[in-house]
Amino acid sequence: MKSKRIVVLLVLLASIFSIWLYFFYDLPSVDSLSSRLIQPSVRITDRNGVLLYELIPSEGGRHAALAFESMPQCIKDATIAVEDRNFYSNPGVDIEGIVRAFWINLQGGETLAGGSTITQQVARNILLTDELGTRSPRRKVREIVLAWQMTRQLSKDEILALYLNQTYYGGMAYGIEAASQTFFSKPASELTLPECALLAGLPQSPGGYNPFTNPEATRERQRVVLGLMEKDGYIISEERALAEETILHYTETPYPIRAPHFVWMVKSQIDALEANGKINLAVQSLVIRTTLDLNIQQIAEEAITRQLREYRERAPEQNVNNAAVVVLEPHTGEILALVGSADYFDESIAGSINMVISPRQPGSAFKPFLYAQALDPRGQNPWTAATPMLDVTTTFPTHEGASYTPKNYDGLEHGLVPVRESLASSLNIPAVLTLEHAGISNTIHFAQQLGITTLGDPNEYDLSLALGGGQMSLHELTSAYAVLADEGIATDHPIILDIRDADGTLLLEPTPASSRQILDPRVVWLLSDILADDEARAIGFGRNSTLKIDRPAAVKTGTTTNFHDNWTIGYTPDIVVGVWVGNSDYKAMKDVTGLTGAAPIWHEVIRKALEGKPKCEFARPDGLVQVKVCALSGLLPTEFCDHTRVEWFIAGTEPTQSDTIYQQVTIDTLTGSLADASTPADRVQTKIVLDLPITAHPWARSQGLPLLADIPQTGETSQPQIALISPRPNSTYRFDPAFDASAQKLLIEAVVGAGVSEVTIWADSVPLATLTESPYQAWWQLSVGEHRFWATGLTANGETVTSEVIVVTVSD
Repeated sequence: MKSKRIVVLLVLLASIFSIWLYFFYDLPSVDSLSSRLIQPSVRITDRNGVLLYELIPSEGGRHAALAFESMPQCIKDATIAVEDRNFYSNPGVDIEGIVRAFWINLQGGETLAGGSTITQQVARNILLTDELGTRSPRRKVREIVLAWQMTRQLSKDEILALYLNQTYYGGMAYGIEAASQTFFSKPASELTLPECALLAGLPQSPGGYNPFTNPEATRERQRVVLGLMEKDGYIISEERALAEETILHYTETPYPIRAPHFVWMVKSQIDALEANGKINLAVQSLVIRTTLDLNIQQIAEEAITRQLREYRERAPEQNVNNAAVVVLEPHTGEILALVGSADYFDESIAGSINMVISPRQPGSAFKPFLYAQALDPRGQNPWTAATPMLDVTTTFPTHEGASYTPKNYDGLEHGLVPVRESLASSLNIPAVLTLEHAGISNTIHFAQQLGITTLGDPNEYDLSLALGGGQMSLHELTSAYAVLADEGIATDHPIILDIRDADGTLLLEPTPASSRQILDPRVVWLLSDILADDEARAIGFGRNSTLKIDRPAAVKTGTTTNFHDNWTIGYTPDIVVGVWVGNSDYKAMKDVTGLTGAAPIWHEVIRKALEGKPKCEFARPDGLVQVKVCALSGLLPTEFCDHTRVEWFIAGTEPTQSDTIYQQVTIDTLTGSLADASTPADRVQTKIVLDLPITAHPWARSQGLPLLADIPQTGETSQPQIALISPRPNSTYRFDPAFDASAQKLLIEAVVGAGVSEVTIWADSVPLATLTESPYQAWWQLSVGEHRFWATGLTANGETVTSEVIVVTVSD
């Protein structure tokens, strides 16, 4: 008998042990709760907290954890009423409910009903995730035990917070904050009673009660929740009736992505912050507040859409398919808007490519930074806004050793033009002369100081850089203009303003880079004054063009060769707007310039962005003086100068010499030559003529201007003039043996004054050509070595005049 009892006892113990193993062998510990929570998503917002995009973890869905104190009372009350009315008094399990469910399930022969408390649901959904697909007594026992343990280790508020933060509400939303954002596009803290009642009813059947797909069933479920809340005393009947009558407005875009190109730039910075250990995406519910202003972003997007639609409807043959805009706050460098393409999702225009950061040729949009160097009073022989530029056909050597003869957009020569009009009207020949004056290497170094990093080795460029021969991004070039808008100060700001948790606690606030004074504020003011001068840009753009807005604004356009790209970038003291128009695949547009393509977008964006804001002038710094000058020479006017204007100068650069272009001469009316002592008094007449450089003579004659050089001279006066205008002195060309030698030639060109009837062009003492009429040109085949060129002219009386010798070098 004794042995039988021992056997029975052993069997009983074995059975108990087996039952224990079956139910509790691998039961998770309540202490592991924190490691099993759903990975939070990351909310990216604009500067005002408006959602741009939510980064969803690879496993799970939208999720943000709130502190219990940040949750509205109505969601707590509604949840307890519908899920576990005895939550605060039960020990984590509802014995009456469990017995009732067990009896129902037993009668049905399978598990048909549950009696889970809120605590049990937390245990099941967090600790027993591997068993969620099963409904068995084993799982029920395990969740009861875990719920009982949880009640003894955590407070009721902590358990309810876990439920509200971890429960699935449908629509890929985990937790009440994510549910509130998904269905109502607002933070949970702003939920109203009707909204709380609706959300509290979703977890029982997230798919069946989805308000987007089954709104009637969802409202019926809401009424059930409200009834339970009234029954349990959380609300009174009047509140219930009002809540049931309230019309709810669901968000139209539950999963928005606004400003997608900007969002992915932010994502890159988030990844960098995580890699550096500054943030932990796995455990923190993060709200990334960025610099973007969604209102300005929408203005820019609408302007692009409108402009491209007009081109498609009015002139589809012009092939204008894409555009990009970036808007900056100049004093901080913050990006207020960034539209990387006309449509991120349009594959036909390669819309996913961010054209704000893609390098393209800027055309004339880079010109202000050439003139910035020339106007700098620290440089050698600094220019002024009145310095005359000779806008006549001029040939320059290229990097490859070929001849480069830039033309103005209108194809015309404008003669002597002051720096103010040369820049404002975007004249090409003066721009190339300016780059020649500043130096290519200096210019690229200056561009790097401004933040333009894509130009690279100066040896790869020639003077075509002045007209946009290098590549740079819209963001970099617009940031360079921001230096002009902020009085010469460069400030780089991160695109993230701050990072907070879902409760609003500040976690990280990136430190802006220190500001740097790049340019003399006086130079900057002169450039802004020039670029805002509607009269000065009349030559290139006419008066009252699209570049003029309702307040002072400095602006510059750019158009590349063959119309591949066009730009408009401009600023006020408060904002900088950069626009690019073109095609991502580099296909050319047809006759679309910066003025007709990009400028209308710029005009609309900057006006609407500044709407309602006070008009501000560019603050003029100390150290600038106004002086009346002769318009042609930029020098002090004499009594003979009939065209004067008032110009601004940096103190110390204002002219001190009198004009020498306007000359009063006495003419012998009989011969038309200069009068001398032997000319009878009744034949002497005074006349005002222009003493211009010989290279300006052809232009002056075409305009019918009286030249001193065209007046026949007698006696001991100077000889007729002759000069070479191509090649440039001390130029270097390259002979490439890989190409046809006969095709590698250099243009030699001379200009002459009055009285020269025959011109001979010489190369190394060998005559290349003898010419009797303009243009006086000849082509010389390149050969390696140092070479000398000059021209001689034969006057009417048989005398010979000779130009200066030009020396060039040809390398291989």
